[in-house]
Amino acid sequence: MEKAVCLISGGMDSAVSAAIAKNEGYEIYAITFNYGQRNKKEMESAKEIAKWLNAKHKILEVNLRQIGGSALTDNIEVPEETYGIPITYVPARNTIFLSFALAYAEVIDADYIYIGVNAIDYSGYPDCRPEYLEAFQKMADLALKRSVEGRPIKIKAPLLYLSKAEIVKKGIELGVPFEKTWSCYREGEKHCGRCPSCKLRKKAFKEANVEDPTEYEE
Repeated sequence: MEKAVCLISGGMDSAVSAAIAKNEGYEIYAITFNYGQRNKKEMESAKEIAKWLNAKHKILEVNLRQIGGSALTDNIEVPEETYGIPITYVPARNTIFLSFALAYAEVIDADYIYIGVNAIDYSGYPDCRPEYLEAFQKMADLALKRSVEGRPIKIKAPLLYLSKAEIVKKGIELGVPFEKTWSCYREGEKHCGRCPSCKLRKKAFKEANVEDPTEYEE
C-alpha cells in the first residue's frame, strides 16, 4: 500500500482532505503541529480524527509563539470581522508545516503529502493560494534526495477549488465525523460562533443543507 503524509490540524478541511487520501487507498501517516496556538482543542480534535482514520499519528513541536505576530500565537484579540489579510494569519505557517511534512515523507518513503488548503471560501491567507502550492512543489522537486533520484514527492490539495459547502458535502459522503473537528480561533470548550472561522463553518453547513453538529456558545 502506498503511503501518504496528511497534515491534520483538527479542523474540517484537513479532516476531509485526509479522508479523501484514505478513500483513495493510501496508508495514512498523519502529522499535527503543536505550534504554540492559544487553543489546544484543535490538537485534541486532530487526535480523534487520526484515530478515525486509523492513521499513524505524530504531534510535532514547533513553537511559533516565540515569534508571535498572529492572534493565534500571541496576545492579540481575535476580531469578529476581518479585512485584507487578517491578524489570524500565522507568518509562514504552511511553509514550515509542509517542510516538516516533506522531511517525514522522505524518511518513510511516502509518495504524497495531502494538505487541506482552500482558495475559495477561506480567510485570505497567502499560503493557501494555488500559485503558492505550485511554487512550493517546484522547490520540493529541487530540495530532496528522492527528487534528485527521479522519485519526487507530490503535494496534493484536493479541496483547493471547493467551496466550504462542497467540502461539507464531500465529508458527509466519506463519513467524516465533523462533530469531532474544531474550527474556532478562540480559547474555550465550545465554538464561540462569532469569530471568522466559526462564521465560515456555520455558513458551510447551512449552504450544504446539512445539520451542523457543532456546539456553539451562542
